[in-house]
Amino acid sequence: MDELVTLVKIVTDRRLAVLPFLDFSARKSMNKDLQLVRMLEQEPGLTQNKVIKNLYGNTESKSQTAFRQLKSRVQQKLLNHLYFLDHTDIRHVVARRHEQQCLGLLHQARILTGEGEYKLAEKLYRKALTVAREAELTQYAVMCARILRNLYAEMRNPTRFKAMNQELTKLQEKLTLEDEAEQAFFEVKMFAIYRVRWRQALIKQLPDYLGKLEKLHKKVNSYNTFYYLYVTKLTREELVGNYQEIIRITTDTEKARKQGKINEKRFDKRFNNYMSVYAHLRCRQAEQGLILAEEYFKDFHYSSGNWFYYLETYLLLAAHAKHYEQAYDLLQQARKNPYYRKQRVAAQQRWELYEAYIQFVRPEQSALKMRHFTQFVQTVPDYSRDKQGYNVAILILQFLYYLRRRDIEGLLARLEGLRKYEQRHLRDPATLRSQLFFRMLLMTVKQNFKPEACEKKAAPLLERLRAAPQPGEAYGEIEIIPYEDLWALALDILRQLAADQQAEEQAVRNQVL
Repeated sequence: MDELVTLVKIVTDRRLAVLPFLDFSARKSMNKDLQLVRMLEQEPGLTQNKVIKNLYGNTESKSQTAFRQLKSRVQQKLLNHLYFLDHTDIRHVVARRHEQQCLGLLHQARILTGEGEYKLAEKLYRKALTVAREAELTQYAVMCARILRNLYAEMRNPTRFKAMNQELTKLQEKLTLEDEAEQAFFEVKMFAIYRVRWRQALIKQLPDYLGKLEKLHKKVNSYNTFYYLYVTKLTREELVGNYQEIIRITTDTEKARKQGKINEKRFDKRFNNYMSVYAHLRCRQAEQGLILAEEYFKDFHYSSGNWFYYLETYLLLAAHAKHYEQAYDLLQQARKNPYYRKQRVAAQQRWELYEAYIQFVRPEQSALKMRHFTQFVQTVPDYSRDKQGYNVAILILQFLYYLRRRDIEGLLARLEGLRKYEQRHLRDPATLRSQLFFRMLLMTVKQNFKPEACEKKAAPLLERLRAAPQPGEAYGEIEIIPYEDLWALALDILRQLAADQQAEEQAVRNQVL
C-alpha cells in the first residue's frame, strides 16, 4: 500500500493541468485538433490548402498561421500517443512488444529515481532486467544491470552491488561478441542489397563471413548470434540461386522453433515463412507455393511494409501458376490498402509493372485502363541503374507490346535495344535464361513474324530455356511471368496477326472480285 500511496502523491503533485493527448472518444467534438485528425484519416490525399479551407473557411494569411500552430500541436499530441500503441497483435513483430515493455519499465524507473524513490525504482529496474534476459535483449540487459549496480552503490547495499557487478561483466562480454557478429552481419547485408556487381563480389567473401559467425555463435549461443548466422546462410543461398536449400533451412528452422530451441519472444516466424514462399517461387514450385502463401498471409498486418513485400511474392506465384485472375485480385488488394502510398517510389513502380504484365496477358475491356497501359509501356522508366533486374522485364514487355500492335518501327527500335542490352549486360552464364529468351524474341523479326517458322527455329532455344537454372539474387533477375509462358503468348500473338492479315487479304480479294 505504501508504494501506491507514493505513486499517488507523485502523480497528483506533478501531473500536467492539461494532458497533451487527443480524446478520440469525443466523437461529436468540434475541437479543431480532432477535426484535423479525422479529416486526414478519411482523406489522406488532401492538399494543405484544402485542409485549411475546410477548417477555417478560407486560405487567408491569418488562417495559414493558425493552421501552422494547429499542425504543430496535433503532431506533438500524436507523438505522445506512440507511448500507448497496442503491440499485442500477433501480426506485428513479436520482439517489439517485449522491447517496448522493457523500455517502458526503464522510463518509469528513471522518473522514480529522479524523484528519489530508489526502492520502488529498483523493483522496476529488476523487472526490466528480467524481461530483457528472457527476450535476450542483451543491450537492454546491460543497461539495466549497470543502472542497478550504480543504484545499489547509492543505496549502500554491498551484497547486491557485488552480485550485479558480476552479472554486468558477463553481460558486457556477451554484448561485445554479439556486436562483433552484428558488424559482420550488416556488412553482408549492405553488400547484398546494393548494386548487382557488389552482390557478385560478396559471394566470394561469404565463406569467411559465415565461418566467423558460426564461431561466434558457438561461443555465445544467444538468439542474436543465431539470427545473424541464420539470415546470412539464407543470403548466401539466395545470392547463388540455391532456393531448394532455402526451403530446407526454413523447414528445419520452423521445426526447431516448434521444439522450443529458438526464443519465441524474438524469432519472427513471418520472415521464415516469407523466405519459404519466395524460395518456392524461384524453384518453380508455384502451385505448392500458392498454398503456403495463402496459409501464411493472415500473419501479416496490412499496415506493415512487410505485408506489401509478401503480397508481391504471392502475386508472382499466382502469375507463375497462370492464375491471372487471382494475381489481378491480389494487385487490387495492394492498391486498396490505405498504406499503399507509404511505400517507396520504386516499390510503387514495381506494382505498376506487375499490373502492366497482368493487363497484357489478360487485356482489360476498359478503354481508360488500356490507355493507361499504353502510356505506361511507352514511357516506363529504368528501374535499376546498374542495368539488370526489372530492366529485363521492362524491355521484354515493351517488345511484346509492339509485337501485338505489329508496330514495325517500334519493334525495330526495341530490336536494337535488345541486342545492345544482351551484349552489354547479359554476358554472365547466370543470365542464360534472359539471353535465350532475348534470342527467341529476336527470332520473330528474323522470321518475318511467321508463327510456324518462329516456333520451329526457336524450338532448340526453348528446350535450353526449360533446362536452364533460375539465376540467383546476385544477378538481379526477375521473371514476372515465366519466359516459357511469355513465349507461348508471343506465338499466340503471331498466329492472331497472321490470321488477321489473311482475313484482310481475303477481304481485298473479295472487293476486287
